[in-house]
Amino acid sequence: MDLTKLGHIALTMLLLLGCAAAHAQDNDMILNRPYADAKRIHFGFSVGMNFQNIAITNNGFVTEDDEEWYADVPAHSPGFSVNVLADYRLHEHFNLRISPGLYFGNKVVNYLNHLGDPAYAEQTEQSHYKQTQNIKSTYIVLPIDLKMSAKRYHNMRPYFTVGGMYAFDLAKDRSEQLKLKGSDVMLTVGMGCDFYMSFFKLCPEIKFCFGLNNLLERNRPDLNDNQEVLRFTQSVSKIKSNMVVVTFFFE
Repeated sequence: MDLTKLGHIALTMLLLLGCAAAHAQDNDMILNRPYADAKRIHFGFSVGMNFQNIAITNNGFVTEDDEEWYADVPAHSPGFSVNVLADYRLHEHFNLRISPGLYFGNKVVNYLNHLGDPAYAEQTEQSHYKQTQNIKSTYIVLPIDLKMSAKRYHNMRPYFTVGGMYAFDLAKDRSEQLKLKGSDVMLTVGMGCDFYMSFFKLCPEIKFCFGLNNLLERNRPDLNDNQEVLRFTQSVSKIKSNMVVVTFFFE
């Protein structure tokens, strides 16, 4: 993810945390839900947004007709996330959290022919110089996190998380330029803050997810008779996913 987009997400999260903190401080004289963290097991749900990205490694493959295609994801489209939560208290400062859910989103990939000459674009098809692919995803996710919380201060309690996440893409197979494998395993790190309201805990959280698998599907029998599209797969050696997830837990 580019630094500008990441900065916008971080700034939005800080503003939301600041607003929630101000609300919590207004009620510092009243200790809301004083025994909420003493429960061995509790449940909740969350809604939020995800910003999906893929890191593409191009290999400089040159086709027989002297085309050299490079793929890139120049921008990020926000998606929607919804999860359920089960939280198990391990210690005063440690909790094990499992939050299966659904992530809806997409990634727009641009392809550019570096050896093509745009000056001749009027005489030939534009597709010989630039193409676009919209990869839509519907992930079933299973995040497992270790939550490490600081000491509660009045009605707020910051925390960090580390963990892993399995993601399975329900999107149907499509015979397009690049095809991604259906599952991935990610490492995750995050931070957030518990805000103790009168009847529930509100927990805004930002999490960074880093894919471990090469998602490029190189075996493309569907394109054996379509070399015009197969060249895009031949031009890429590796695809890894990453995403930023902004979540609001209600516990």
